[in-house]
Amino acid sequence: MIKLGISANKRYFVHEDTPFFYLADTVWSAFTNITLEEWAYYLDYRKQQGFNVLQMNLLRQWDASGSELKYEPFASDADGSYNFFEFNESYFDRAETMVQMAVDRGFVPALVLLWCNYIPDTWAAKLREEKKMPLEAVEPYVRYAVNRFSKYYPIYVISGDTDFPSERANQYYLTALRTVKQHSPQCLTTLHIQGRLAMLPDEFSGNPDLDFYMYQSGHNSQFQATAYTLAQEFYNKPETRPVINSEPCYEQMGYSRRVYGRFTRADVRKAAWQSLLSGAAAGVTYGAHGIWSWHQKGRRFGVTGEGFDSPYDWRSALKFEGAWDYGFAKRLFELYGLADLRPWNIALKNTEEIRAAATADFGKMAVYVPVNTVLKLDADLGGYEFTLIDLEHRRFAVPQVTVRENITILEMHDFEADVLLIGSKK
Repeated sequence: MIKLGISANKRYFVHEDTPFFYLADTVWSAFTNITLEEWAYYLDYRKQQGFNVLQMNLLRQWDASGSELKYEPFASDADGSYNFFEFNESYFDRAETMVQMAVDRGFVPALVLLWCNYIPDTWAAKLREEKKMPLEAVEPYVRYAVNRFSKYYPIYVISGDTDFPSERANQYYLTALRTVKQHSPQCLTTLHIQGRLAMLPDEFSGNPDLDFYMYQSGHNSQFQATAYTLAQEFYNKPETRPVINSEPCYEQMGYSRRVYGRFTRADVRKAAWQSLLSGAAAGVTYGAHGIWSWHQKGRRFGVTGEGFDSPYDWRSALKFEGAWDYGFAKRLFELYGLADLRPWNIALKNTEEIRAAATADFGKMAVYVPVNTVLKLDADLGGYEFTLIDLEHRRFAVPQVTVRENITILEMHDFEADVLLIGSKK
């Protein structure tokens, strides 16, 4: 069982004083849509790929795919709506079994407590007519959850996809955050916020109960630069905390707002590396379109207000190649000791797509280059040994490097996809 902590400089996670690269998979609908047999198969597959965190919604995900399973977290009132004060013990028994199965395989559960559709005034609440959770139900629900799950040392993700629209909504999250830390101070906490949002209300940004930042660069094809712009914003916030891109574009997800097209393996890999080298170096979360909603071919799928194209069957989505790319990123961080990367603005090119970072002591540095070019870096890096890594085929090469007038120049390489340049001081 893994109990996570925060490094002394508050930039990355640690487990037993060793850097821990947070590599999560998105499986929001785990507790309502997945049989135990499917769950075991899924866990074993993701484990071999190097994943170590699972992001799951403790309640029913509002945009889950249709399922023949009928598991609900609360009893129902006469009108069919949830009675948020009456817990369905069998639902939480089963959820706890699934968490135990994951923990036994070395995963850290990251449990979302309050997805925004359950909270009044949020963007999702405005699209849904279902009854919202009363504010007075939040404390007993969260206390019940932490009493059940805290023995597994989960991360508690207080909010889900929220936009902090009002003081009333914020009170829900503040109540949940306070309740978690009162009853489970040993567990880490964070907020999952709406895509492209960089602002945190003051009551959260300075709150000592909040342990790390999550942002999401999301699924809108027009705004993929937020993978690195939001990383920079959260990295530079006055309160230093580890930063995670908790929802980059999902592999084979249709572009939001019904725009034609899907995110490819290369797209999701670029989002990961641009995040990691721009301030969000504590880890990253992968998503496959078909896993997060746990889709089965022929079942209903429809996301009100988002307009995503249909998912793949979960059995196909599980095998998308991009998941291996994310596992490879984790392996490179561990192999080269990159846990404490900080952004380093040295790329001399008329684009921000190329991202660079270095460790605090500049003993290691890394540059992500999405498209082949002669690369010029505004630093004399003659004292480094370099390795060039083809991220598509996971091949290693020795690059051609020269230094002239304090500018380091890397000639064009022979790979045809994106590359990562690693430099280690001699």
